[in-house]
Amino acid sequence: MKPVIGITGNVSQLPDNQGAPFNVNYSPLGFSQAIEKAGGSPIILPIMNLDNAEAIISIVDGLLLTGGEDVSPNFYNEEPRMVIGATSPERDRSEILLMKEAMRQNKPILGVCRGMQLINVVLGGSLCQDLSENEQITIQHVQKTKPHHPTHSIIVKEHSHIANIFKTGDYVNSFHHQVLKNIAPGLSVTAWSADNVPEAIELFEDFQSILGLQWHPELNAIMDNQQSLAIFKDLVDRANKARHHINQQKELGYYQI
Repeated sequence: MKPVIGITGNVSQLPDNQGAPFNVNYSPLGFSQAIEKAGGSPIILPIMNLDNAEAIISIVDGLLLTGGEDVSPNFYNEEPRMVIGATSPERDRSEILLMKEAMRQNKPILGVCRGMQLINVVLGGSLCQDLSENEQITIQHVQKTKPHHPTHSIIVKEHSHIANIFKTGDYVNSFHHQVLKNIAPGLSVTAWSADNVPEAIELFEDFQSILGLQWHPELNAIMDNQQSLAIFKDLVDRANKARHHINQQKELGYYQI
């Protein structure tokens, strides 16, 4: 059985043929396509009042936190300033519970854009609510070039996990107006832009594996960019290893949800 990857979803409003609006659950197509290309089985996890987060995470082998609205500053003890964009506290609460439960069950995590920012917040870090709050930022992080085209380079820490896929001088695409400010305890910044914006964060210890990326590899992976596709193959591989480890622990009677 292929590893099952839970992909966090969102809610949007669409009109029907008569013009009456209705809400739909959705997730950007690139994520599910990339997971499928990488050899996994994608399922979309809608925003929920998750009193059953334990059961939801128990049926997936890995968790993919996707992009979207700004993370509410309430979760890192700040007031919303004039520069912040739209937030979705319901989505924040749902994904925070999913991430915490994935960590408790030792399921691997990949966070993309907002997903990376959420990882940092959940683990005790904070965000710049807008790029304008950091005077040292000089690079265009909300690119005007077509989404699948990489536009700025990154610097990669040697011997890091992401260094197995990307190297210093490689280019990435960029669509974010917030950046990591205070890095959460336990997380390592392992890639950054030339103006020192964190582009990748990691936590790999014991059976915990967390990777966050500020760029959008799903937009390149579906166009058969092998480097970007490798990000999702890595998640599927981590999920497969985690599943085997959990099954072994269950057989020995050591694993309990």
